[in-house]
Amino acid sequence: MTTPQLEQIRNFGIISHIDAGKTTVSERILFYTGEIHKMGEVHDGMAVMDWMEQEQQRGITITATATRCQWKGHTFNLIDTPGHIDFTIEVERSLRALDGAVAIFSAVEGVQPQSESVWRQADRYQVPRICLINKMDRIGADHEQVLAALQTKLHARPILLQLPIGSEEHFVGVIDLIHQQAIYFDVGNQGQTLLIDDVPEELGNIVRQQHELLLETAADFDDAILADLLDSKLIEPGRLLAALRTGVLSCQIYPVLLGSALRNKGIQPLLDMICALLPSPLDAPPAPAKQLENGTEVVIETSADGPVCALAFKVLADEGRKLTYLRIYSGHIAPGDILHNSRTGGDEKIARLFRMHAHKRERIDAASAGDIVTATGLKQVLTGDTLSSPTSPLQLAGLSYPEPVVSLAVEPKTVDDRDKLPLALEKLQWEDPTFRVKEDPETGQTLLTGMGELHLEVVVQRLKTDFGVETQTGRPQVVYRETIRCACQHHEQFEREIDGKTHYGEVTIRLNPLSRKQGLTIDVPAEVLAPWPPETAQRIKEQLHQACLSGPAAGYPLTDLTLTLTKAPYDSHRVTDLGIATAISRAVYQALRDSSPTLLEPVMALDLTTPSDYTGRVMGSLNQKRGQIEGVTSRPGQDVIRASVPLLEMFGYMTELRSATKGQGSFTMEFSHFEQAPPEILRKFGMK
Repeated sequence: MTTPQLEQIRNFGIISHIDAGKTTVSERILFYTGEIHKMGEVHDGMAVMDWMEQEQQRGITITATATRCQWKGHTFNLIDTPGHIDFTIEVERSLRALDGAVAIFSAVEGVQPQSESVWRQADRYQVPRICLINKMDRIGADHEQVLAALQTKLHARPILLQLPIGSEEHFVGVIDLIHQQAIYFDVGNQGQTLLIDDVPEELGNIVRQQHELLLETAADFDDAILADLLDSKLIEPGRLLAALRTGVLSCQIYPVLLGSALRNKGIQPLLDMICALLPSPLDAPPAPAKQLENGTEVVIETSADGPVCALAFKVLADEGRKLTYLRIYSGHIAPGDILHNSRTGGDEKIARLFRMHAHKRERIDAASAGDIVTATGLKQVLTGDTLSSPTSPLQLAGLSYPEPVVSLAVEPKTVDDRDKLPLALEKLQWEDPTFRVKEDPETGQTLLTGMGELHLEVVVQRLKTDFGVETQTGRPQVVYRETIRCACQHHEQFEREIDGKTHYGEVTIRLNPLSRKQGLTIDVPAEVLAPWPPETAQRIKEQLHQACLSGPAAGYPLTDLTLTLTKAPYDSHRVTDLGIATAISRAVYQALRDSSPTLLEPVMALDLTTPSDYTGRVMGSLNQKRGQIEGVTSRPGQDVIRASVPLLEMFGYMTELRSATKGQGSFTMEFSHFEQAPPEILRKFGMK
């Protein structure tokens, strides 16, 4: 296989709310680029990109899936991401590694809650985007309403590149505003043939108006176009596209296309715009990195001739082996190469390299800058690790992980399962940084913690199907946080002889409560640790963080407080590592006990859709669940309720909602913040 030029590579992901049509669009892309010869449908469990058994059964995407295809001389590295909030880490790590994205919105539902979440994730990594308003054939489709929502909800500047020909079930094609021509999609051969025609006469005026708006937008990014526009000169489509591309790459504008992926309409123009408007690896900003030898900040230019630098953005347990997804920013790699892992400080050897096509692997001999590939043989690598040349070790910026909020007790069914469970859970933790495993110190139970009920349900099912481990589970439990209600200062001095050696440590700490949503702050003034050796000073900071992972009331992590180390006397003849560590642990524990500790419960942001006839009943049930109604948006025949509800009240709510709305209601939720737990929960943990 020939290596594509960097200018012709497009590394992009498909992002959206659940059920907006991401996987259907991905399937059409593979079909029209010739990668597959028969389109599978999500609702039939036959989509190529939804290859996991759980995805096929549930009709949703659970894991981000990569593939590669060609279109008009360009090479696409495409990642189809999940839309459900429980699997948001898949979107996070995909966007961290990609250069661009296609955001899909339903023409009926518009900008939905998870649409906002993935848009914010793309904003965080400054990923250029183009948009597709899908499902234009559906009853109630309204692209103008979606454009307005993009402006009001996402604070984006959408630029319409197409107008629809026909509406709802009569949607037959689009008007290309750049070339001012009509495009129809031949339904006789699954939309493979495009029929180009003149703009229908009745649409002539609006097409001219919209084309003028496009020219004015392009003039914002090209002074020559502005001058020609003022002189009423003709602007060629190529110049127009080049100017729009400048705006897209700077994340100032977001071009919008129209289509109906299920009806095979609008995909080829989308592919053309991916080539024309989304960045190549050369267009992406240089990746900031740090040289591990001296701490110097550098930027990594995309070049196959530079030093090796790659990000491990996903790790997968595939057939018992660790499969690592790599985004290569610089240099080139091949099987047998030795790479340095910035997190562990050790070296790793690449055994084999593969190009992924969903779950199928194509073995390759080498990969270079701009590529997205997978590797085997990297034994200690985890998500977010940087791999670079051992002679010039580098560290790229990592990823931020959302905090899991739901836990589940799990135990093996048989002795055989008991032996296999720890290894299976370890492999699942490789894959998913938002999945945690710990042992309950009181009951000895194994607790699985994740992003939601569905997340943990999928984990338990995978234990059975992928690893052959049968388990029994308890009811999902809320993961609380602990905080304090008053300030406190505590001095702790520890001195004890252990195995003939005297261990000593002395610290004074101060705790101050913070308002909600402020998180945990650990303040260690430089002058306090100035006398200490640098290695020991670092261990003291780590011990302070460690002490805040478990509160005194119920063992939950601490939040919304400031911990300040005010004194830590250093005596080289007396102080030991064990002594200072023990003093810190005791000081934090006792200070927390004296600071009137309390519990905070997770509160979820809820977006609920219900037929208008049942709105009152649904709002009443939310009030009974200690929910706060934040707003109601009315649409023809249905209402969208925005509310915040404690997570504890939401377990099993889908069944209750379907019963109340005769099966017509649905909701999505994501973690919002922690709030003071009510008295009945405090009493459960022996608190006031």
